[in-house]
Amino acid sequence: MPDAEYVNIWMRPERPAYGPKPIYSRAQITEAAIRIADAEGLEAATMRRIAAEIGAGAMSLYRYVPSRDNLVELMADRLQGEIDVTGLPSGDWRADLTRYADGLRAMWLRHPWIGSVQRSLPSFGPNQLLLIERLMGVLDVHVSIDENLGLIALLNGYIEGTVREEISSAMEFRRSGLSESEWMARSHSYVDQLVKSGEYPIFTKIVMEARQPHLSRDDQFRHGLRRVLDCIAAALPPTAEAATPAHDSPREH
Repeated sequence: MPDAEYVNIWMRPERPAYGPKPIYSRAQITEAAIRIADAEGLEAATMRRIAAEIGAGAMSLYRYVPSRDNLVELMADRLQGEIDVTGLPSGDWRADLTRYADGLRAMWLRHPWIGSVQRSLPSFGPNQLLLIERLMGVLDVHVSIDENLGLIALLNGYIEGTVREEISSAMEFRRSGLSESEWMARSHSYVDQLVKSGEYPIFTKIVMEARQPHLSRDDQFRHGLRRVLDCIAAALPPTAEAATPAHDSPREH
């Protein structure tokens, strides 16, 4: 059932038409919430905790941000503003999408809690709208709007899936108290047993021949990103690729 009382946070004036000038701003509240979430996780960023952080009464914050859902919308939009899309589209779609991918991944790694925010129902804040205009503008001259949506979804799916795994692995290593190399060393005897059994030829090939698992996280990300961009290229007209400067890719072994 639709919420008859709901008003999009971006439609609510930050300053009331009447009464005294507000002491705090949405930006101050949002920044405090992000600091807490970065340090302790999203669930720790309660109205009471944020109020204590900025020296306000907990109930007074609702004059600025009516609900926790609104607060999370403000936080998510603020983080999208960290992705630098200045100058997009530049005319080089591969470079533009690579730059965006690097920026989105870096933002997630700085703020891992963003992965727990439900983003399937966007609120279209100012930073998100700017991102839509600049990012989708990269492919807009080459494909229809529906194809554009699908290709950007493909790109975002790769970025977010990869960085979720990266964040999850880092959390596992922290919980175990081991570094990645220490964890691998601890598993060596079992892996060696599996290889020598001869029962798992594909697994053995991964262990003995695969190069990708031994790459740095950055190089693994770029390796997969190049493949995704190649898939996007296959959906673009030949004129799009012809207009893009040649990019050297490291040779695959």
